[in-house]
Amino acid sequence: MAKRLFDLIAASIGLLLVCPLLLLIAALIRIVDGSPIFFRQHRIGRAGKSFNILKFRTMRPGAEALGTSVTQRDDPRITNVGRLLRRTKLDELPQLLNVIAGEMSLVGPRPEVPRYVARYRPAQRAVLDLKPGITDWATLVYRNEEEVLRGKPDVDRFYIEEIMPRKIELNLRYASGATFWEDLKVIVRTLVPNFPLRIHTEKDNKNATAPVSVNP
Repeated sequence: MAKRLFDLIAASIGLLLVCPLLLLIAALIRIVDGSPIFFRQHRIGRAGKSFNILKFRTMRPGAEALGTSVTQRDDPRITNVGRLLRRTKLDELPQLLNVIAGEMSLVGPRPEVPRYVARYRPAQRAVLDLKPGITDWATLVYRNEEEVLRGKPDVDRFYIEEIMPRKIELNLRYASGATFWEDLKVIVRTLVPNFPLRIHTEKDNKNATAPVSVNP
């Protein structure tokens, strides 16, 4: 209940503060790329319940039918405005509405699309016990995910076999020791990537599939 109360208050204040920015982004998308302004997609949330995640549209209309659910850098489906929004993560701001609605939390595992969740092994499905969030450890570790996927011959397979299991592992480790202070650090590091806070996550090895750890 305390986490939900914090989410509700913080998301409401955040929405009020960024309202002018949201209007500016919406106008930019409408003028440069046309409609629709927002992108809605079915994702799987807590207890396996589906909901519609909300983002600013960064890809061409009908892009899902033209490729995978994950993207790599220089994906031709991404619009010019979308590249800027993705690079700055501003496309995620509308998810504050998902948080207010109780479908998401500020900090929690990023919700996946149904066809990826269908591939979860039994042990991995424990991640569905958590409410999904806007940001988490995996978001920080894989901040450069599109670059990691760049040039892979089968982007979908690489994501499912290499990246997704590691994200789940990080989220289950988060769940085993989640605290309000840890959540706050994740939020700060999401907003200010170089802020000198140490997050309690594992050190990455030198495997080519794993980005640099969020720890200094």
